[in-house]
This record gives sequence, structure tokens and C-alpha cells, in this order.
Amino acid sequence: MRARELGRKSVVVGDRVSLVGDVSGADGALARIVRIVERRSALRRTADDDENTAEGRHERVVVANADQLVIVSALADPPPRTGFIDRCLVAAYDAGIEPLLCLTKADLAGPDQVVGYYAELELPYVLVRPDSDLDALRTLLAGRVSVLVGHSGVGKSTLVNRLVPDALRTVGVVSAIGRGRHTSTSAVALRLPRTPDADGDPGWIVDTPGVRSFGLAHVSAESLLHGFPDLVEGTVDCPPNCPHTPDEADCALDAWVATGKADQRRLASYRRLLASRSGDGDPREPERNPGDPLAGS
Repeated sequence: MRARELGRKSVVVGDRVSLVGDVSGADGALARIVRIVERRSALRRTADDDENTAEGRHERVVVANADQLVIVSALADPPPRTGFIDRCLVAAYDAGIEPLLCLTKADLAGPDQVVGYYAELELPYVLVRPDSDLDALRTLLAGRVSVLVGHSGVGKSTLVNRLVPDALRTVGVVSAIGRGRHTSTSAVALRLPRTPDADGDPGWIVDTPGVRSFGLAHVSAESLLHGFPDLVEGTVDCPPNCPHTPDEADCALDAWVATGKADQRRLASYRRLLASRSGDGDPREPERNPGDPLAGS
């Protein structure tokens, strides 16, 4: 229960709270939340990128007090969508949360294309196969509160069940058109079990429902660039208040990419996000460039 004096202030997964009442945890015990401790981080998302729409104005806190955002992406079936990963990176950097890329289904395809796309970011990543032991992933999760996000069908619930066998998260299948079915319906925090050969806190994971988009209306246009650190230095020669759009003749980003200092696809992804903020794009529909298997959002 939540104390009436908290008003409309919502309590989300990851919040630290103060309780009064019966906190024994026994069947039938009833306690009341009387205080929400100030959050040290808050991962947010909106349904739209444009703050002028109703969906863009509705900001949702996905989880509070997380240390790490684990972006789960399949290498095949469904194919990786770097546009979605880019969105998650922007949200992570904006929230002050460290990102980790978890590439599943590594038995079906190699990671070179995805890893190469993020080479300039030095983005940490881990590969997961059906027969892998997950030791490397457990090491990166230890002592932290980690949020798992990803499109439906990428194997996130399967991964959670392997990490926490008692979780019993529902597992779906991928449709013939390469889209996964939504299986998780609510965020849930799970304590990672201790392993015999590891000391210390094993950490927590927060499993979230599979999403088709990650709206960024809550992120300012200025902060949006922070999700693309490989482009930041290229804006030094831009004129004051440069919008960095394709029609801005004096924008230095095109020259930065032309000289090989950043990937053209990264600039295209950044500009798609800028366009969607002004209502010129739809974050729910993936965009693809001919011949580029990584261009989806």
C-alpha cells in the first residue's frame, strides 16, 4: 500500500522506500510505503519522440536506481536493429547509466557487423549462445542493478530464465516475418543467484516487457548528441546553434564522416532521431537503407 500523503507520486521497480507496518513478509502481512528515497538514476522512455504529441508528453520511468542498461539484441531471427540500440544508448547516457550490449543467438550469425558499427564507442559487449555458460555476462552483472531491454523475440526472457532459473519468465516464438511476440508484460526485479565459485554480491536484473520503440521526447535536442559520442568532436566546426540537419549547408558533420572519422550510418541514425523529434519520422516503424542490414530502428 502507498501512503495517501505521497499523492500521485508513483513507485517504480528499483525504488528504495521506507515502510511502516508488518514487514515480516509472511502471508497476509500488510505494510505501507511512506517515503520514496531520492533516486540516483531514472531510466525513462516515451511512446513518441515529439514532445508536442500526447504520447511524447507522457514520460514513463522504466526503472529507478539502475547502474547498467543491458541492451539485448539478437544477431539473427530477428536481425539486429542498430537504430533501436542507438535509442537505448541515448536513454542510458541521458540517465547516467552505463550501457552493455548483449548479443544473443550468436550461433546463427557473427557479431562483426554490429560490433564494427560501434567500434568508435568502445561499447562493451558480450556474446550469448544457447550452449554458452554465461560466466562472462554474470561477471559484468555482479554487484550491479542491471536493466534488460530489447525487442520482442531477441531471447531476453530465455536469457533471464538461464540467469535466474526460478524466474519462470514466459518465452515466446519469432514469427515468420521476423517479429517476436510480446511475452513479458511487466517489469520485475530478480535477485541473481550466488554461484559457488564467486564471492560478493551477484547483483540484480530487472526484466522489462519487450518494446517496439524507445521514445526520446524527454531527451533535449542538445542531449541527443551525447548518445553519439563518435560525432561530438565533429560538431566543433559547426556554426553556433547548428541544427545538424541534412539541409544545413554549414554543418560540419558531413565533412567529418566524409573523411572517415565516423560511420555514415551513425550520422543517418542521429539525423533520423532529430527528424522524429519534429514529427517528421515515426519511431515505431523501422527504417532501412537498401543494402544495409543494420539500418532498422
